[in-house]
Amino acid sequence: MRYCFALDLIDDEQLIAEYELQHQNVWPQIIATIKDSGITALQIYRVSNRLFMIMETDASFSFEKKNAADASNPIVQQWETLMWKYQQALPVAKPGEKWLLMNKIFEL
Repeated sequence: MRYCFALDLIDDEQLIAEYELQHQNVWPQIIATIKDSGITALQIYRVSNRLFMIMETDASFSFEKKNAADASNPIVQQWETLMWKYQQALPVAKPGEKWLLMNKIFEL
Protein backbone atom coordinates (compact mmCIF):
# COMPACT_ATOMS: atom_id res chain seq x y z
CA MET A 1 0.00 0.00 0.00
CA ARG A 2 1.02 3.59 -0.52
CA TYR A 3 0.00 6.34 1.89
CA CYS A 4 0.61 10.07 1.53
CA PHE A 5 0.67 12.55 4.40
CA ALA A 6 1.05 16.30 4.87
CA LEU A 7 2.44 18.39 7.73
CA ASP A 8 3.77 21.91 8.06
CA LEU A 9 7.05 23.14 9.47
CA ILE A 10 7.33 26.31 11.51
CA ASP A 11 7.98 28.94 8.85
CA ASP A 12 11.51 29.86 9.94
CA GLU A 13 14.49 29.38 7.60
CA GLN A 14 16.88 28.38 10.39
CA LEU A 15 14.47 25.81 11.86
CA ILE A 16 13.74 24.40 8.41
CA ALA A 17 17.48 24.03 7.75
CA GLU A 18 17.89 22.25 11.11
CA TYR A 19 14.96 19.94 10.32
CA GLU A 20 16.52 18.97 7.00
CA LEU A 21 19.87 18.37 8.72
CA GLN A 22 18.17 16.10 11.28
CA HIS A 23 16.78 14.08 8.37
CA GLN A 24 20.24 13.63 6.86
CA ASN A 25 21.19 11.88 10.12
CA VAL A 26 18.06 10.05 11.27
CA TRP A 27 18.82 7.98 14.36
CA PRO A 28 19.42 4.29 13.52
CA GLN A 29 16.83 3.22 16.13
CA ILE A 30 14.19 5.30 14.30
CA ILE A 31 15.09 3.71 10.96
CA ALA A 32 14.81 0.28 12.61
CA THR A 33 11.34 0.97 14.03
CA ILE A 34 10.18 2.17 10.62
CA LYS A 35 11.43 -0.96 8.86
CA ASP A 36 10.24 -3.30 11.62
CA SER A 37 6.68 -1.97 11.29
CA GLY A 38 6.31 -3.09 7.68
CA ILE A 39 7.16 0.22 6.03
CA THR A 40 9.23 -0.67 2.98
CA ALA A 41 9.89 2.83 1.61
CA LEU A 42 9.44 6.32 3.02
CA GLN A 43 10.17 9.67 1.42
CA ILE A 44 9.62 13.23 2.66
CA TYR A 45 9.40 16.17 0.27
CA ARG A 46 9.26 19.87 1.13
CA VAL A 47 7.96 22.98 -0.59
CA SER A 48 8.33 26.14 1.47
CA ASN A 49 7.24 25.03 4.94
CA ARG A 50 4.87 22.26 3.76
CA LEU A 51 5.98 18.63 4.00
CA PHE A 52 4.66 15.66 2.03
CA MET A 53 5.49 12.12 3.11
CA ILE A 54 5.02 9.10 0.87
CA MET A 55 5.03 5.77 2.68
CA GLU A 56 4.90 2.32 1.11
CA THR A 57 4.10 -0.71 3.23
CA ASP A 58 3.90 -4.47 3.04
CA ALA A 59 0.97 -6.62 4.18
CA SER A 60 2.22 -6.75 7.79
CA PHE A 61 1.79 -3.00 8.34
CA SER A 62 -1.04 -1.53 10.39
CA PHE A 63 -1.44 1.98 11.74
CA GLU A 64 -2.70 0.60 15.03
CA LYS A 65 0.37 -1.61 15.59
CA LYS A 66 2.77 1.16 14.51
CA ASN A 67 1.12 3.74 16.79
CA ALA A 68 1.14 1.35 19.76
CA ALA A 69 4.79 0.41 19.21
CA ASP A 70 5.80 4.08 18.87
CA ALA A 71 3.88 5.11 21.98
CA SER A 72 5.74 2.54 24.08
CA ASN A 73 9.19 3.26 22.64
CA PRO A 74 11.11 5.96 24.56
CA ILE A 75 13.54 6.55 21.66
CA VAL A 76 10.65 7.20 19.25
CA GLN A 77 9.06 9.52 21.79
CA GLN A 78 12.35 11.40 22.17
CA TRP A 79 12.61 11.75 18.35
CA GLU A 80 8.99 12.92 18.08
CA THR A 81 9.55 15.52 20.79
CA LEU A 82 12.64 16.78 18.95
CA MET A 83 10.76 16.91 15.62
CA TRP A 84 7.90 18.88 17.18
CA LYS A 85 10.43 21.70 17.73
CA TYR A 86 10.29 22.19 13.95
CA GLN A 87 6.78 21.03 13.05
CA GLN A 88 3.36 22.59 13.34
CA ALA A 89 0.00 21.01 12.70
CA LEU A 90 -1.93 21.82 9.56
CA PRO A 91 -4.75 24.32 10.16
CA VAL A 92 -7.34 21.54 9.69
CA ALA A 93 -5.66 19.15 12.18
CA LYS A 94 -7.47 18.06 15.30
CA PRO A 95 -5.71 18.47 18.66
CA GLY A 96 -2.78 16.05 18.89
CA GLU A 97 -2.68 15.28 15.15
CA LYS A 98 0.58 15.73 13.27
CA TRP A 99 0.95 14.03 9.90
CA LEU A 100 -2.45 14.03 8.16
CA LEU A 101 -3.34 11.25 5.74
CA MET A 102 -4.10 12.65 2.30
CA ASN A 103 -6.86 11.42 -0.01
CA LYS A 104 -5.87 10.38 -3.53
CA ILE A 105 -8.04 12.34 -5.96
CA PHE A 106 -6.43 11.43 -9.29
CA GLU A 107 -4.31 8.70 -10.85
CA LEU A 108 -2.99 8.31 -14.39
